[in-house]
Amino acid sequence: METTAYALPATPKQIAYARALALRNQTLLPWEVKQDRRSLSAWIDAQAKMNPGVKESRPTSKQVAFAERLARIKRRAVPDECFRDKGLMSKWIDGNK
Repeated sequence: METTAYALPATPKQIAYARALALRNQTLLPWEVKQDRRSLSAWIDAQAKMNPGVKESRPTSKQVAFAERLARIKRRAVPDECFRDKGLMSKWIDGNK
């Protein structure tokens, strides 16, 4: 008697999430991984644990709103580089309270 293991195809939701992770982590989604549900799941787990750090370095929406409110009160402009770095935004807020 032969036992053949059939691989289940990946679901459309899995593929969509994997593509989003690949874009976030700036990596390629291998074609072989997309063919099997289990291998795609393992790839997703590995990619989800990776931390590209791009999103974390940007200021939060609350920081931006507070800085813009301070800028209106002080009649100043928030420097453009502060919108790209959370630390710079924090320093600008502390210096303009």
